[in-house]
Amino acid sequence: MKALPELAGMDLAALMCSKVCHDIISPVGAIANGLELLEEDPDKDTRQIAMELIKSSATNASAKLQFARIAFGAAGSAGADLDTGDAEAVARAYYENEKKTELEWSGERALMPKNKVKLLLNLLLVALQAVPRGGTVRAELADPNGSPRFTVTCSGQNARVPSVFLDLLNGTFAEAMDAHAVQSVYTLQLARDAGMEVSATLQGEDVVFAAG
Repeated sequence: MKALPELAGMDLAALMCSKVCHDIISPVGAIANGLELLEEDPDKDTRQIAMELIKSSATNASAKLQFARIAFGAAGSAGADLDTGDAEAVARAYYENEKKTELEWSGERALMPKNKVKLLLNLLLVALQAVPRGGTVRAELADPNGSPRFTVTCSGQNARVPSVFLDLLNGTFAEAMDAHAVQSVYTLQLARDAGMEVSATLQGEDVVFAAG
């Protein structure tokens, strides 16, 4: 892995906060819209639509926040291990709201070092960028109780390695840092801190991310 762009701690924190806000503003805004409909229109059918909108949007927002708590947050004390079963649960909930993309997960449930679990979850976010038109993302965990290895295979129409992620891997990233690019930077910083090497390749029509 090439050297990553240097980000001051405060800058990284600000950009990651911007990313989380960007992720949840849509479902929270939809909840607000649903509440406005309830207040303004007494029609029974309209109120039913509004309640369905509020329910689905609240579920979406909750799934994204629970995912972010583990993928970006402290999620326990420093040096703590995390349960890959909990990671799988939040990942599946997150993907359920990505209507175009299905998540498949395989591997033994285990306790693993926190940054390695967070790395896997962040790779699953990068994977969504690899299949912008939707498809299937398969996460495979190998040897979780020894020397963990992850493989994330992305299958879908026009699957591609996200350009920012590839530039960062190759040391050719020259864009301004923003809340979109910081996701890839954070993922690779997790890999570095966890002592894992990450690769991203196009294999046939699939994009494959590997970490080990």
